[in-house]
Amino acid sequence: MDRGGCRLSGGGGGMITLEDLESVSEEQLSVSPEEEQQQEQEERLLQYWRDVARGHQVEVPTDMAEPIHQITTNNEGAHTREQVPYTLITRKEKCGEVVFEKRHYEKAHWACITVHEDTYEQSICYGFMKIMRYICQQNSADSYLGMTIPIVTVVRTDEMHTTLSRAVTVAYYLPPLHQSEPPRPHDPEITIEQWPAAIIYTRPFTGATNELTIIHEISSLAEALERPAACVSDSFIVAGYTNPAAAHRQNEIWFLERP
Repeated sequence: MDRGGCRLSGGGGGMITLEDLESVSEEQLSVSPEEEQQQEQEERLLQYWRDVARGHQVEVPTDMAEPIHQITTNNEGAHTREQVPYTLITRKEKCGEVVFEKRHYEKAHWACITVHEDTYEQSICYGFMKIMRYICQQNSADSYLGMTIPIVTVVRTDEMHTTLSRAVTVAYYLPPLHQSEPPRPHDPEITIEQWPAAIIYTRPFTGATNELTIIHEISSLAEALERPAACVSDSFIVAGYTNPAAAHRQNEIWFLERP
């Protein structure tokens, strides 16, 4: 597949997210469009994010210049991300901390891409770069679609839940404005899927999302649930809410209740 030039080395990197892009400071965006041509702005922002990316061991390709510019100028640090809507059914807490929540999610359209790379980190990087392009005008609406959270990745495990499959699906929830008529992606590897309504069990966790932490969080949620056998047992969802470079990253592991 076309990897979009995004590469991780050493298997221990991270990925560039839309939240990273929105963290560009006002000073870095101080030059107005009237004072500087868009191409120069794109080159400046691209170079900035290439510098940031080195800390993640990620290379940002040249063709990401326009999506980066789109994200930055549309958000400017003040854009409100729409959260995937749900209804809370119940919550279990212990010592003031959430052990797990049971939620109901309505059926909805998601933009999805499944990637098969050597590591989980590589797969989410390659997949997310393509989703980012879809959000930023590479769609039939020819417009910026808007950001939603969480960005989720569907992972699959072996029967013993000790190893992740190389197949990782990165998915983006279409904002409510586009739910009835989802814009078609230009990239043929991205598909628009309508996910059915579902009961989801979730457990929050902080820190990095890699193969070791995901396996650990799957085990932790299974131990916390009274009836883990009632959930799908071979695929799970990692939901990411914040920049993975942040000191306190906010994530969740999701189990899908069997129909």
